[in-house]
Amino acid sequence: MRIISGSKKGIRLSAPKKLPVRPTTDMAKEALFNILNNIYYFEDISIIDLFSGTGNISYEFASRGSKQITAVDGHFGCIKYIDETSKNLEFTINSIKSDVYKFLERTSLKSDVIFADPPYDFEKAQFEKIIDLVVSREILLNEGTLIIEHSKHTDLSDHLAFSYSKKYGGNMFSFFEQNREEYPL
Repeated sequence: MRIISGSKKGIRLSAPKKLPVRPTTDMAKEALFNILNNIYYFEDISIIDLFSGTGNISYEFASRGSKQITAVDGHFGCIKYIDETSKNLEFTINSIKSDVYKFLERTSLKSDVIFADPPYDFEKAQFEKIIDLVVSREILLNEGTLIIEHSKHTDLSDHLAFSYSKKYGGNMFSFFEQNREEYPL
């Protein structure tokens, strides 16, 4: 795993093998950040990284200048790794050990970008619960985007908040927006 752009470009990170993670590939991550670079000024946005695992996506945002980053994961080892790595890289990433659904049900945070990388073997209903909680609780700020990384075998395009998706190898990124007129709150 490496940071592909920004102030820490090229730094390679090695997470402990015992962590239950599947980091986003460099190719998919680069494609994702090319999309986001055309939408946002990274220095001006807040990020919530759900199922953050090693913190791979959080580090990429931080390297590009984002200051308000919250990484949420239920595994203590992942949170410990994110804390140690953030400190070593001098990033200000707020890590929270929590079940993602409970976090979404209780948080008062609002964010420009919410990135979720849940296990690929989730049932469709588990993915949809993430979308439903983000949208119904209005966790996205105006012009905000929820991005869910999932297998190409999962189709989330029938959700009311769905905007578009992009496929990179076996990875898929589905983009969702807070559409207050169409989505029943």
